[in-house]
Amino acid sequence: MTQTALDIHDVGKKFGRFTALDHVSLSVRRGDVYGLIGENGAGKTTLMRLICGLSPMQSGSISLFGESGGASRRALSRIGAVIESPAAFSSLTVDENLKVAAIQHGLPGSADINEAIEFVGLGEKRRTKAKHLSLGQRQRLGLAMAILHHPDFLILDEPINGLDPSGIMEFRRLLQRLNEERQTTILISSHILSELYQVSTRFGIIHKGRMVKEISRSELDEANQAGLLVSVDKAPLAARILDTAGIGPFEVSDDHHLFIRSDGADPGRINLMLVQGGVMVEGFSRREGSLEQYYLNLLAKQRQADKEGAQ
Repeated sequence: MTQTALDIHDVGKKFGRFTALDHVSLSVRRGDVYGLIGENGAGKTTLMRLICGLSPMQSGSISLFGESGGASRRALSRIGAVIESPAAFSSLTVDENLKVAAIQHGLPGSADINEAIEFVGLGEKRRTKAKHLSLGQRQRLGLAMAILHHPDFLILDEPINGLDPSGIMEFRRLLQRLNEERQTTILISSHILSELYQVSTRFGIIHKGRMVKEISRSELDEANQAGLLVSVDKAPLAARILDTAGIGPFEVSDDHHLFIRSDGADPGRINLMLVQGGVMVEGFSRREGSLEQYYLNLLAKQRQADKEGAQ
């Protein structure tokens, strides 16, 4: 049975009259890389701060590996985090920043510092002051400080935003190594959904402080396959023609629409086949299979539901 690393139940948080989190529940299983998705102001950072004990709880509960995340010192000691921006001292070198972090964690020697520096690839920059590092190097320094004490759970708030493509790929490899080599469970947010898809095993989509969807990567791939949407006057007849021709897999959405789950489906050939079979084809549209498209579709439905609820 898979152990739950993080369990958030019915968490609410308000700042004055503004509701930042509205009865949010989610679970992160041990070994997951959980991608948290949402617009600016959706509540992602607020939720991460609550998990880390950086903001007081108002309602609901948070537990990390079965212990209270917000109140238990032992639970909090198992978390590493980079929230909003890496908390490095600009006038200190890479090595000095990590020495400060080691003191904060009660780590006695330099072995952990050397290991963290080498892991994130800052060996040649260890005597460079943080203010002289590139953005990608500062992000790696923040990651080194977060993993210095070998946390079981790592929280990263927008860690790749602003990085160039090579920096993003380097950071992705570091996260994959942490997850695979150290079995670190990771909660990560990013607006770069294509990259989030590359590293995450599960996703949580949050909108206006509410969790609207939790989905695994395999479930996402199943629900969001690319293909060809065909609009016709007689979907049942069109389905028989496609089936006889061995085109598919496909599904009949309703009386006038079929969805062919294939990137390589040829609209011209299909159009000719259906017309010759007595089906009037009204149009074709290509659907791309991506996390971005899934998120945008879900967001559009949620906004429509919000609009209808307000009427």
